[in-house]
Amino acid sequence: MTAGAASPRAAAKTAAKTGGRRAETRLKLFTAAVEVIAEQGYTAATVEAIAERAGVAKGTVFYNFGSKEALFAAMLDHGIERLAGALSEAASPVPAASAASVASAASAGGPGGAAPGGPGPAVPGGAVPGGATALEALDAVVMAQLRFFEEYGAFARVLLAEMWRTAWQDAVARLRDQVLGVYADVLRRAVAEGLVREGLDVETAATAVFGMVVTVSIERRALHPDRPLEELHATLADLLHRRVTG
Repeated sequence: MTAGAASPRAAAKTAAKTGGRRAETRLKLFTAAVEVIAEQGYTAATVEAIAERAGVAKGTVFYNFGSKEALFAAMLDHGIERLAGALSEAASPVPAASAASVASAASAGGPGGAAPGGPGPAVPGGAVPGGATALEALDAVVMAQLRFFEEYGAFARVLLAEMWRTAWQDAVARLRDQVLGVYADVLRRAVAEGLVREGLDVETAATAVFGMVVTVSIERRALHPDRPLEELHATLADLLHRRVTG
């Protein structure tokens, strides 16, 4: 090895550190972009305002994304991927042993117990117990969406107000496949289990449920921030069960 040359291990370490810093910077920019766009709207939001909110130089935005449009597209992809992951996890059954251990902890007053009026015992990650019905899975997915938008309220406002422009049709397609697809799959399961009336248009129902939860989440954040999520969830679950099982 020539003098002054870095070893392969050192080079890999440096590359990992650089990649980690870049990922951290991109995440800061995503957070700043969604906040600024939620407050000002996409058209009024500027690269300068986003960079200032993120605590970086304006050139950092262009270095990482090339343009405001590319930043917004990447931010949508990032948010949709995280939301889809949260809903998919909620819809996924867990082994009976795990569900039983959490139910035992709940009965002993431990964390993870059922919310008042909720769909049953909670399980790690918000997933449903292995023997849960499709309607219980639907309730779990609704709660996961409420919790996601509780944490990322600005993203909910951006989804509702900005992403339906023609320019973002790719993001809309990903939202439909990855996020609304979770609701549609659970509703198909419910039809197959005989819990939901036959002939239900699951694609339209999935869009309607998702939109209802987004709207309720935004209203709560703006007007009733102290209202418990469990209270909202109980109302939404009651509405859904009455409509889809009729």
